[in-house]
Amino acid sequence: MRVRFRKVHGAGNDFVLIIGAADERDWRAWGPRLCARCTGVGADGLVVSSAIRKDSAVLDVLCVNADGSVATLCANALRCVAWCASRDHGWTTMRLVMSGVPHDAVVDGTHVRVTVEAGEVYSERVTETWPGGTVRFDAVHVGAEHLVALVDDVDQLDVESLVNLVRDRGPAAADANVSVFQLLGPQELTIRTYERGAEGEALSCASGAVAAAVAAARRGLVDVARQVRVHNRAGTPLTVIEHAERPSYWVGGPVTHVFDGELEVA
Repeated sequence: MRVRFRKVHGAGNDFVLIIGAADERDWRAWGPRLCARCTGVGADGLVVSSAIRKDSAVLDVLCVNADGSVATLCANALRCVAWCASRDHGWTTMRLVMSGVPHDAVVDGTHVRVTVEAGEVYSERVTETWPGGTVRFDAVHVGAEHLVALVDDVDQLDVESLVNLVRDRGPAAADANVSVFQLLGPQELTIRTYERGAEGEALSCASGAVAAAVAAARRGLVDVARQVRVHNRAGTPLTVIEHAERPSYWVGGPVTHVFDGELEVA
């Protein structure tokens, strides 16, 4: 069977996106094959979306990480799905459901924002001392588990080595995305994130941006009632702001269409 796909990225976080494939095909098995950088299409994840109700702006979204695991939340994947749905149907607002959790989306040209819920910030849940110094990670659940640490200079850290040490702290650390962030100025952060599932440092991570902004707000460093600008390795910042009406946060940024293709799948 031939299946059409789009290659899209949200601020550098890239996906193979398949639309309207609401069948029982084992997408978990296809994820690692399609996401492989040298032998597949190449992506951080495989995203499959389908309409929950015909002709309605409500979509179910499955995100399979490059290692075959299923993401409970990937906000950049949601942003990419929203942009494609807007292009196909003309919708500017819609609801997206991932792992049973609904998220609102708003599309304004190539700028897309989605809602992300955030739980309590657990301060200094993991502390790691290594030759570069002591790093204290707060734990924040934003639909996916995140460990985030405030550091003086994100560029001076060997993030992968630090992550390997953190993951030895036990299952809770091993199953989390790990980020380090730096305060650049009023309402401005920069972040580096090592993504679980992609098993590497991401060019951007929207849920990580939310986790960092929320943790920074807990420390009194930023005010999430006003827009927080979060820089990333892609050089395309994301913005985070508290939802005015619901206990959640908007995270927004650009979405870019790379190319279309066709897959032969069994």
